[in-house]
Amino acid sequence: MGINSEMVVALDIGTSKVVCLIAELCPDGSLEIVGVGKQPSRGMKRGVVVNIESTVAAIQRAVEEAERMAGCKVHSVTVGIAGSHISSMNSHGIVAVKNREVGESDLDRVIDAARAVAISADQKILHILPQEYIIDNQEGIKEPLGMSGVRLEAKVHMVTASCNAAQNIEKCIGRCGLDTDNVVLEQLASGYSVLTDDEKELGVCVVDIGAGTTDIAIYTEGAIRHTAVLPVAGDQVTNDIAMALRTPTQHAEQIKIKYACALGQLAGDEKIMVPGVGERAPRELSRSALAEVVEPRYDELFQLVRAELRRSGFEDLIAAGVVLTGGTARMEGTVVLAEEIFHMPVRLAVPKGVRGMEDVLSSSIYATGIGLLRYAAEHIERPQSRATGIEPEPELRQEIQTAPQLNVLGRMKSWLQGNF
Repeated sequence: MGINSEMVVALDIGTSKVVCLIAELCPDGSLEIVGVGKQPSRGMKRGVVVNIESTVAAIQRAVEEAERMAGCKVHSVTVGIAGSHISSMNSHGIVAVKNREVGESDLDRVIDAARAVAISADQKILHILPQEYIIDNQEGIKEPLGMSGVRLEAKVHMVTASCNAAQNIEKCIGRCGLDTDNVVLEQLASGYSVLTDDEKELGVCVVDIGAGTTDIAIYTEGAIRHTAVLPVAGDQVTNDIAMALRTPTQHAEQIKIKYACALGQLAGDEKIMVPGVGERAPRELSRSALAEVVEPRYDELFQLVRAELRRSGFEDLIAAGVVLTGGTARMEGTVVLAEEIFHMPVRLAVPKGVRGMEDVLSSSIYATGIGLLRYAAEHIERPQSRATGIEPEPELRQEIQTAPQLNVLGRMKSWLQGNF
């Protein structure tokens, strides 16, 4: 790890797990993972904090694990947010261009005009995501800076979140002695790590199926057009297995991960042992019987996603189809079932765009975490060293303390001696 290299830190606080990733930002703009921490979590439910102590403990353990691997101290993080409290809308702003050439101040003013819409008092704006700019009725402009014109319009996608939900996440991070650099919508982050530019241009829907929520984002013509969060996800599948097979939830989770199949016709007659509740003896069951429990829940989930697609008005515009990611999307048969329901191409995506630890991180459960890293790298405030979110270990700090810094300390000391 280079002493003067910039670092970014991502924290994915999910319903079932907390993941902390530390990456080095290389001179060529690429990211190299140097630290990974992953801990089980039970302090979140459907994207919101329900137990602060449990969430704080899981964050602390995940961050410490990543710090040990990277050999550095984390100060600030970029964190993801999801949940039913998230809402979004498309907005439009118009301003007159000063000096007949679009400058930075014109862009700031048109974004301010687009965000001037009424939102409820308990909501805060998370993101203003530009879709396109229009200069004197010339549409489809992505980079208007420096262009000539008298009227500038902006079409944006605006995402809002509950103030309290965001504050509770920041409070948990603060209790761990960390600052929050950015709070990022989770499906936006997942899009950074699993989608290609061609897919975004052609039109694509990313569906991130976690444990507590299913996050949806729709892109067309290279820009995000619609976002939504569904409160149905992997935990419901686990609960269905626990209820139907009369087995404790932790065993139901293990059975789901090892043996479950989302499509009955793909499940064989392999026998599995189902532990009983309390003192009851374990029972034998076939995989096809387990699939009969799991398939209806996945079917319901994909029907809800399809209904959201129709409601958005973009169902016929996503030529690249649907991209599935997230831990719950990894189950056998998920892609085949999804293609049957959506009637369009479906692929299971793993995160891309980073180097290091590919064998560990090439799983869809890390899609949000790696996306958060890529978002943080793009939005890093280079003049401020704190934006790196990292402090080297003491032996590295001694090397970093250069002669000019020591000279400044010496001058301060002599000034104090001369004046007091």
